[in-house]
Amino acid sequence: MKEIVLDTETTGISVKDGHRIVEIGCIELNNLIPTKNIFHYYLNPERKVSEQAFKIHGYNDEFLSKQKKFNEISDEFLEFIKNKRLIIHNAEFDLAHLNNEFQLIGKDKIDNEIVDTLVLAREKFPGSQISLDALCKRFRIDNSRRVTHTALVDCDLLAKVYINLIDQKEPTLNFQETNNQKQKSNKGYSSYFKKIIKPSEIELKKHKEYLNQNLKKNFF
Repeated sequence: MKEIVLDTETTGISVKDGHRIVEIGCIELNNLIPTKNIFHYYLNPERKVSEQAFKIHGYNDEFLSKQKKFNEISDEFLEFIKNKRLIIHNAEFDLAHLNNEFQLIGKDKIDNEIVDTLVLAREKFPGSQISLDALCKRFRIDNSRRVTHTALVDCDLLAKVYINLIDQKEPTLNFQETNNQKQKSNKGYSSYFKKIIKPSEIELKKHKEYLNQNLKKNFF
């Protein structure tokens, strides 16, 4: 199944205050494995970046004024996400800005299936910190590249966080059998172990007799 990990950066927090998107990043997953297909654009928001937003992503007005406008990349974006589930951290924020951009150019809202990793994290770790940085720390994901918030870096980290959140990890080997150790494929992952079988006294006796007989045949 193909999914799209998506992130945006904006000029500010609220669309009600006229804030716009300045960057869109998308990474495609095929059965949870990243493909080579990515979608990425810096955008001209046609307005100034707020001081707070600039501290977060570092994109200044001069740089953004030279980029494409949303209406120039909207069709390509819609084609890229067509019929694919969207994986977003704090989806309410990104969808509000994306749908605002589509409304401004007279297009319909996004109707893709959405998975909000913020909601997944809140349900899985109630009462814990669930920011992207906090989840990277919890799952021991290296986020040292995340000096500022940039869409593609955040998508790469979110893809790894998402896989951990839904327990789709590579199976590990545990050679110590415990009473409650079972194969849990119905939960999306498997636990593997080797069972240690001790031979009985009769089996040991027969094995010793077998060795004695064969050793005599081979060496005498």
